[in-house]
Amino acid sequence: MERVADWQVYPDHPTLGEGNTPLVSLEGLAKETGVRALYLKNEGANPTGSHKDRMSRFVVQRALEIGASTVAAASSGNAGVSLAAYAAHVGLACVIVTTPDMNPNWRRAIEMHGATLLATETPERRWLVLADRVRDGNWYPATNFAVPPVGSNPYGVDGYRSLAFEIFLQLGTHPCTDILVPTSRADLLWGIARGYCDLQTAGLVEERPRIHAVEPFGRISRVLAGEDYRGSFAGGSALTSIGGSTVTYQAVDAIASCKGSAVVIGAAAARDDQRRLAHCGFYLELSSAASLTGLRKLVSQGVVASDAVVVLVGTSRGFSEFQTFSNPIALID
Repeated sequence: MERVADWQVYPDHPTLGEGNTPLVSLEGLAKETGVRALYLKNEGANPTGSHKDRMSRFVVQRALEIGASTVAAASSGNAGVSLAAYAAHVGLACVIVTTPDMNPNWRRAIEMHGATLLATETPERRWLVLADRVRDGNWYPATNFAVPPVGSNPYGVDGYRSLAFEIFLQLGTHPCTDILVPTSRADLLWGIARGYCDLQTAGLVEERPRIHAVEPFGRISRVLAGEDYRGSFAGGSALTSIGGSTVTYQAVDAIASCKGSAVVIGAAAARDDQRRLAHCGFYLELSSAASLTGLRKLVSQGVVASDAVVVLVGTSRGFSEFQTFSNPIALID
């Protein structure tokens, strides 16, 4: 483990300085939630503000390797911003297929990086547009475009294994027992689980931590209870970054490989925890703060024990969230 890069699909790749994000102890929140130790893996410290940078670096490297000229993604947020930045860094064209109600903060960032934005009426339609252009050979895809979905570009998803390696190195002789991951189609969840499987195979850890998916409404949890993962799981939530009506096989595989679980949390509770984390110095995106909300629920259910050493994955920072305010800022004389 002298170099995390040597464990990756591309040891050398285009970089904007991603990775090696802080792992910060949250002693007050550990006591509050009732666990022995609690840490935040702050992925908001990545160059574009989210864990997606770990994926984008390998997607653009693969695109360069095969001679592609344009990378593309179906995204309404962090993934689009990240891919646009890394494509600009290496001189590739980039297309982001989104929806008309895209957050204007994300839209500005993507356009500032020089990427092209296209909009479809529904999120599902984005996949069809992406699929047509990928199959024609015009675009190299970063994200899923298949139905049922299979997760994002496998070269990109490999980049998420580095979180497991970094957490292992940062905790040293005090390994974690549980990791909570805000989850939609489980690219990040699978990458962390796979990384720990690799560490165990190499003889560097005796036991894998349990890895738990945090979701805004029942999808993965319903599949774990017996439903077909290829079905549709309708639901809505303000936690847009981990929304969506689908489940991937990699989500099921990741949870099974690390004896984890899925926990459903509400937006109101996540807002409270977003504020609570901000008061600890970490302003995270609402969907990212959901990891703390998930921990509270798993502790109350007895799934996470009182002697647990827990890592929350803070997937993205909150500055990109678009908010309107009815009350003016107070003026002073």
